[in-house]
This record gives sequence, C-alpha cells and structure tokens, in this order.
Amino acid sequence: MTSKARTHQPLPLFDTIENLMDIMRSNDRPVAGYLTTSANAGAAQDYEHALTFLYSYRGSRDTFASYRREVERLLQWCWFVNDSTLVQLKRTDIEAYIDFCQQPPINWIGTKTVPRFIDHNGIRIANTAWRPFVVKRSRSNNSEDGAQSFSLSANALQPIFAILGSFFTYLIQEEYTEANPVSLIRQKSKYLRKRQQKDKIRRLTVLQWSYVVETAEMMASNDPEQHERTLFVVLALYAMYLRISELTVTERWTPQMGDFSMDMDGHWWFTTVGKGNKERDITVSDGMLKALKRYRAFLGLSALPSPGETTPLIHKTRGKGGINSTRQIRNIVKNCFDTSIMRMQQHGLEQDSELLKAATVHWLRHTGISDDVKHRPREHVRDDAGHGSSAITDKYIDVEMRERHRSAKHKTIKPDLD
Repeated sequence: MTSKARTHQPLPLFDTIENLMDIMRSNDRPVAGYLTTSANAGAAQDYEHALTFLYSYRGSRDTFASYRREVERLLQWCWFVNDSTLVQLKRTDIEAYIDFCQQPPINWIGTKTVPRFIDHNGIRIANTAWRPFVVKRSRSNNSEDGAQSFSLSANALQPIFAILGSFFTYLIQEEYTEANPVSLIRQKSKYLRKRQQKDKIRRLTVLQWSYVVETAEMMASNDPEQHERTLFVVLALYAMYLRISELTVTERWTPQMGDFSMDMDGHWWFTTVGKGNKERDITVSDGMLKALKRYRAFLGLSALPSPGETTPLIHKTRGKGGINSTRQIRNIVKNCFDTSIMRMQQHGLEQDSELLKAATVHWLRHTGISDDVKHRPREHVRDDAGHGSSAITDKYIDVEMRERHRSAKHKTIKPDLD
C-alpha cells in the first residue's frame, strides 16, 4: 500500500441526481478547488467526461448509484494513488486498482453510509465523513472495528469489470482515450470465482416470513401513523415481487395509486416500470387488494383507487409527494426486520433470528417469487416478476436441491461389516 493512499483524505466527487442536473446546467463545479490543488493536472478533464457519462444514467437511481460508486472510486485511486489520468491507464494499472479495492487503506473505509454532500449556508459542500468504501456490518455488530477486516467480496468485483468496461468504451467513443484497459484483462477468472451450480437465492424461511409479516401487523396496530405504511411496503414487496426502486419516485417513474387498475373482467392489476425501463402489469391477489384497502382507509381515501388517481403510492411522512429515496424504503423494512429479530430472540429462536440479520429488502421479492413458484405456473410468475426468461425464474425452484439432499441424508460413511 502506498503512503499516498494512507495519507490522502478522499472526498466525494458526484452529488445526487438532482444536484448533478443543476451542475450540468451551470459552469459551477463544486470540486474544482479539490481537483486543482490535490489531483493530477489532467484530473479536471477526467472529471468532466465522468460527469457527462454519469449524467446519461440519471433515469434510474439504482443504476446511477452503482455507476457513480465505481467511477468515483477509480478516479480517486487514479489521481491520488496512481498519480495518473484516465488517458494514461493501462491493463496493469487496472489490475493494480482491483488489488487496491480488495484491501483499501483504513482511511478509505467508512463504517456507515453518509450523504456525499451536505448543505452549508445554502451551499453544497463535500461531507468529510464520506468514504469510498463502506464496511458491511451485521445487525449484531455495531463496532467500528469492522473496517479493520474489510474485504471486497467476489460479487462486488463483478460490477467493477462491467461498469468500468462500459465507462472506458464511452471514453473511446468520445475520442478521449484510445483503448479499454479493462477489456484487455484476459484472465478475469483469477478475480471472479465461477460456480459450478446455480447461485443460491437469498430468501426468508417460512418461519422468518411469518414473524416479519406478523411484526409489521403489530407495528401498524400499535402505531398506525408510523407503521401502516410499513405494513403496506412489506406486503407489496412480497406479494407483487416489487424491486425497491419500483416503490420510489424517479425521473422516469412516479408510483401512484392510479397504477392499480381493474380490467373488464373485474381483475386488478398493478402497472410498474422496472429494470431496463420496462413497463409490466402485475397480478394483484385478493390478499394484496385487501392490504391496499386497509392502507387507503388509513390515508382517508376511498376503498379502491379511481382511474388515473395521482395520490402517491408510498407517501412521505414529512412534506408532500411520494418517497424518492430507496434508502428510506430500506430503513422502513430494516426497522421491521430488527423488531422481528428481537421478537424471535425473545421466543428462543436464536438460530433463525441470527440468519434473519443477514436479510436485505430484496429478500422479500425473492421470498414472494420462491413461495409462489411452488404452486403457480412459472410463466405467470415470470411475467409478474419481470424476468427476461423462464431460466431466471427456474433459479427459484429448489425441488431438485431438496431431492439431492434427501438422497444423501442417510448415506453411510462407515461400512457395516456384520
């Protein structure tokens, strides 16, 4: 590890989508001083090209966040550790960068997610608490010592190749660079571990899900002002296989009550725009329709939405409009998970509660799909989930795994000589 990496204090480069749009419309670059005083002489040009590249992904908050993370890390390393610009990077530099990411210095690692920029006297300034890497801590471990044992997982390495490969392809098309150093790495297998079998789908067990939904119902009954929304969010993610981004307001999509609609046969559907900006209609079950009626009753609305109703689907607790941050949805679900874990521990279910600590919001979508594919035609589940092919839906069918384990469960390992 170079001394530069240890002593340099990384600062964020790219703000939120909304602020990025303001920056693109003006000539004011909030990090200009940071670049001219601390970085390589060519950093300003790198920054401008990266800014334009990221701006093209403003239509999806999750995609933008992923691309911003990888581009921001590369630029920080390129300027302040490698003492170079994007134009100068070669294959060996990218390999050195990947090694750096697998074990960055402590001062590049944060122990919690914080905003990149904060408001100060009406001006957006860099948040000095921000770090390029954030250690993932379990709910049972709140110690900041986690940064000492930080390591980048094999799954986290995949987007480095994919996103940075796309970034350099863009730079070539803009005639800023002449080669794509990421594509020149021929032995990516030494970084990306291959699995012989299909990846395990991360989902809740029947017991865990029963506790989560029961907890959400209890929270809603005890504090409806705060948690009727919690109950509806949890049920919508599970029952309609929604991605977290499909519940939040984006530049291209605003979830509204009017997205629930009834067809000529009296069947209810929910229309959303998901990954790849693809619109799809999702079947609304009787149970989900009941949950919708309950949520609308709490909001003081009619039992069911009228055509074209513009009421926000997931309302803010403060201010007007719908939630526009996936982080808020994550916090809502995390609160429910944490309370469920506490209840399970009180009931002596230590092992199940420990496993639930690893769960994320996306597990609710996985759980809903996995539960339904057991008794619904997989083509129906595929279309409701927005899967591009039945092969993706097949990953949720674990009958073969059960049979495989059952056939091996009682095999003998010690010969019977009698």
